[in-house]
Amino acid sequence: MSLVPMKLLLDKALEGKFAYGAFNVHTTNEVKAAIEIHETFRSPVILQIIEFATGFIAGREDFLNATLKEKIEGIKIITEKVKEAAKKTDIPVVLHLDHGHDKELVKACIDEGFTSVMIDGSYLPFEENIALTKEIVDYAHKKGVTVEGELGVLAGREDNANHSGSLYTDPNKVCEFFEKTGVDCLAISYGTSHGAAKGKDVVISKEIAIASYENMKFKNIKGSLVSHGSSTVPKYLVEGINKLGGKLENAHGIPIEQVLEVVPYGIAKVNVGTDIRLAITRYIREYFKDNNNIDDNSRVGQIKKIIEDRPELIDERVYLYPMYDSVISGTGKTTEENDILECVEKGVKEIVGQLIVKYGQVGTAELF
Repeated sequence: MSLVPMKLLLDKALEGKFAYGAFNVHTTNEVKAAIEIHETFRSPVILQIIEFATGFIAGREDFLNATLKEKIEGIKIITEKVKEAAKKTDIPVVLHLDHGHDKELVKACIDEGFTSVMIDGSYLPFEENIALTKEIVDYAHKKGVTVEGELGVLAGREDNANHSGSLYTDPNKVCEFFEKTGVDCLAISYGTSHGAAKGKDVVISKEIAIASYENMKFKNIKGSLVSHGSSTVPKYLVEGINKLGGKLENAHGIPIEQVLEVVPYGIAKVNVGTDIRLAITRYIREYFKDNNNIDDNSRVGQIKKIIEDRPELIDERVYLYPMYDSVISGTGKTTEENDILECVEKGVKEIVGQLIVKYGQVGTAELF
């Protein structure tokens, strides 16, 4: 099946009062594993690429400092990989840009074949956010591409999205934003946050989501809401990593029950990234524990040294870089490299499989 616009999925989710998980992926094997586990559960898949991940995909080790040219090269690479994978599956596949800030990069994603993009103007004054979002909507809708905006600022860190505090979404502004921009879906800030350190015993403000949705219903606005920063940060994964030499402190997530409680109120898409990183990291640390004879001078040996030297690290883009070409091709040059890629795939499937079931999207591929 070819790539499809995300709006097709969101409309079905709204009708059925369930949600689709949107999963951040950075490597070819993550793409492969995410599609395969969605095939198992007969569900469409939303693959998300965060803006600064495109620099990594293009080969920039310090990907947070990637140039626009490098990011666009990464866009071309990942689009080709996802298109190839989509042709081999019977389920709908969405390729979505997450947290796009640079409008030229967002437009490049649209031009290269992304079927959905997010333009994040949440850091701008309200009217400027509207103007930026509308510019992208006008550009994207001509090509049938879905657009997600953001209103309100999430706390936490996700690549370049770094805020010590949050600015909750004003439900009274939601309808105005939809009406003035024509956006298809809107990420709201209601107490979730990026990263693994969301705070202990966090409680989201579900009233913000409910009020936003009720206002939209009153105004007959058909768009959907999006929950960012919604990783659950499973305790068993944090404990497993720490037992294997990791050092994760203050690692707490959003209780899945809280997210599921607001899904019937217009939340059609739930973003997840951190949980996948945790599962991948746990599998890779287990691999090194069980394989003590790795050549320190090999590329896999370099990966082992990175995670030993940085016990707090869970970002696979950082520690997998020594075998970057294998990560992008999807095939290792040695048995050990293929073992590492298998760990990556297992981590993706462990998390994504759980959440597909919990979000209620099992079997929904049959709706398309």
